[in-house]
Amino acid sequence: MRMAGLILVLLIAAAMAYVRLSPNAPARWHQDPMTAGQPGMSNGYLLRPTGGDAAAPDYAMTPEALAEKIDKVALSWPRTHLFAGSVQAGFMTYITRTRLWGFPDFTSVKVLPAPGGATFAAFARSRFGKSDLGVNKARLAAWLKDLGQN
Repeated sequence: MRMAGLILVLLIAAAMAYVRLSPNAPARWHQDPMTAGQPGMSNGYLLRPTGGDAAAPDYAMTPEALAEKIDKVALSWPRTHLFAGSVQAGFMTYITRTRLWGFPDFTSVKVLPAPGGATFAAFARSRFGKSDLGVNKARLAAWLKDLGQN
């Protein structure tokens, strides 16, 4: 019985290490949210000017200013950092990890010009699992709130 418990603990520790330490290839996760994914995914969420799970608002600012504001909002989130891309390019992918297990979620953002300002597209998705339990949708909704609507 003790041996079975030890094996179980070792298996859990190995799974946790795999989730936290497995490499994440930028080429796979830094994807253009205007062309990647599809609305209604069970482990992701799309925000686009049109044709996503929700419509992205327009902002009365330059695309460069919106990219900087999005970066500030994204990096203010716990356990989130810039994974690929750059604010200067207006195309960034962020990785956000869960607190306990460290499961990675990727959010790719592309800032776009819009009449009178700028808008953006975002593709938030989980690396592991078939369902994200609504976490990616909730994160993008919170980011939208933090960005404010102009």
